Amino acid sequence: MAAGHHGQPPDGEDGRRAVVGGEQDRLLPIANVGRIMKQILPPNAKISKEAKETMQECVSEFIGFVTGEASDKCHKEKRKTVNGDDLCWAFGALGFDDYVDPMRGYLHKYREVEGDRAAAAASSSRGGGDHHPASASTSTSPAAAAAPGHFMFGAAAIDRPDNNTSSARPF
Repeated sequence: MAAGHHGQPPDGEDGRRAVVGGEQDRLLPIANVGRIMKQILPPNAKISKEAKETMQECVSEFIGFVTGEASDKCHKEKRKTVNGDDLCWAFGALGFDDYVDPMRGYLHKYREVEGDRAAAAASSSRGGGDHHPASASTSTSPAAAAAPGHFMFGAAAIDRPDNNTSSARPF
């Protein structure tokens, strides 16, 4: 029996690597991948299982690639925790310069939202603060503020073409 990619068992009959041990654990959930893919497509577009699985492999590999670079930096600096700044650095170090500024913007917005959330939690636990449920945000992510017709990446929405008129991509 010959070894496959990175010591994995050989491909199955369908051409995909066999799932062994923690193989599925390293992949993003396919439902999440499909949902993200569907956001950029016209409403009536369909996505094949093969396309979802291919994208699932690619994005999972990409995340591992960038995180590994950030982890190496932390190891050299004798730190155990990879943080958002390390990931931004890794994007640049790996040549993904176009991602650095949007990621820094997202990280800044994320930290703002998390700081506001922590302050609100501390205030409510002390019984203080003027909390008005009608004005409270139910968003769990800074990206949730993106308007329909926009793809949120970082702190700014990126215009995308109308799903019914164009297939050109702005990025």
